[in-house]
Amino acid sequence: MTSADLQREIAEHWADRARCRLSSAGDLLEVTCDRSVLVELSGRLFQAWGFMFAGLVVEEGTADWQMRYIFYAGPPAGWVHVLVNVPLVQRSIPSLAGSVHAADWHEREAEDLFGLRFEGHPRLGDFVLHDDVWQEGLEPMRRRFDAFTPAERRPNPDWRPRRIVEAPGAFVMPIGPVFGGLAESAHFQLETVGEDVIRAYPRLFYKYRGIEKLAEGRSVDDALLLAERFSATTAAAHALAFAGAVEAITAALVPERAAVLRVFLAELERFRHHMGAIAAICESTALAVAASQAAMLEERLLRVSGALAGHRYFFGLVVPGGLTTDLSDTQCDVALRECQDVLRASNELWAMLRLSSSFLDRIEEVGVIAEADARSHGLVGPIARASGIAQDLRTTRPYGAYDRFALFPAREREGDGYARLRVLFAEARQSVRLMEQVVASLSPGPVFAPVPPRPGAALGWVEAPRGATFHWVRLDADGTVRRYRVVPPSFINWHGFHLAVEDFAFQDFPIILATLDLSVAENDR
Repeated sequence: MTSADLQREIAEHWADRARCRLSSAGDLLEVTCDRSVLVELSGRLFQAWGFMFAGLVVEEGTADWQMRYIFYAGPPAGWVHVLVNVPLVQRSIPSLAGSVHAADWHEREAEDLFGLRFEGHPRLGDFVLHDDVWQEGLEPMRRRFDAFTPAERRPNPDWRPRRIVEAPGAFVMPIGPVFGGLAESAHFQLETVGEDVIRAYPRLFYKYRGIEKLAEGRSVDDALLLAERFSATTAAAHALAFAGAVEAITAALVPERAAVLRVFLAELERFRHHMGAIAAICESTALAVAASQAAMLEERLLRVSGALAGHRYFFGLVVPGGLTTDLSDTQCDVALRECQDVLRASNELWAMLRLSSSFLDRIEEVGVIAEADARSHGLVGPIARASGIAQDLRTTRPYGAYDRFALFPAREREGDGYARLRVLFAEARQSVRLMEQVVASLSPGPVFAPVPPRPGAALGWVEAPRGATFHWVRLDADGTVRRYRVVPPSFINWHGFHLAVEDFAFQDFPIILATLDLSVAENDR
């Protein structure tokens, strides 16, 4: 379905209550509609027309709220932004959770941070701002809220977790929020009447940092520091998404060499990340030798990254307009040869894992997420591709230089832990093949072009190692950030966490969690 087809459909069904505007880029359709149209139009986009839901951007104006619901699909369709304006004093809008279930957490977040009310939502409150700690009415994303004045905390000793399972003998098994080692703070409530988990509920945001609020009023350079540091292990991906949004606003042309080198860096980051995820899966199943082997491969790739770019996690390298420093052909060639060697070792590890019956018994047919459930929850990345959803922004909505290289997204259908592991190994191999194509196509030239300040707003997107990530940026005339909105893949995928855990035994919980590769830090931005 093309943008023109969509315009005709919308005109036919909601001619008097929705106005369409096609952007000059040709693949963005903005639809400004009455609130009475919102639920039906969004439901049709998501359910009937096959669009994915990218996120909700709330912007507070002088007189009203602007709600921007972002949908996307592969060619020939593109991006659809559904816009609804609501008076500031009203603060109430219909909930999409019933027709677009993927919007569920986005609405809960907006209710907590802006004080908006979503009519018909089954559960609001106690989300980002926990009811047992934070006072009601704080609304930290409002314009009037001062991000540099400590907010009052009011611990509530009478708070109790929400119970869902009411059967005789039912009890809640709490896990966290404090863990030993490097694990981030997260609280899991697992309800059961026996040995299997009946209902699983994650309680996150213990380290909510207000990145979006802190970015307001800052320069692009300062906001970029926040973008690449709230999830350090995928710093390059988030820096690329932020830079892409700024470049779209300013109509900046990234030099050819920089665009191609960005692909090299992104795929090296993906390869390194996936080795770390594989190591965690092996460790969760008590496969100590395999976990050590995968961890050593991750460390080798970290050293390759540090030698190539001066930082093991690529901090300070990607900026709007290109890169801060050039990477010579020789440096890239050396890094590629090392990655090829690591890939050979990872292929050997894969050959051993796939023949280890004790290992397969722990992940095969465990933590299953059905394709229909993955789609209804809007899951992205390796999790979604392991459940049969062939969505990869590198191919469905190509950005940067990705449209110049051959890439065939990995896809499995079983939706279990073993399928997710196979996707990780397949994507590691793809990353090295992409890096080989980049090295073969490098040509001389600059790696940076100045980006003049210009007011406006745009969306940047990247297929990060964990999946699709979206950065919405609005700049004022002086080039400072007025609104910054981040939708990372872990925020999207934590929404579907319960799908994999429920109806499996308690002892499977840590293994399923490892195969999902969900980041608390990336979520708790």
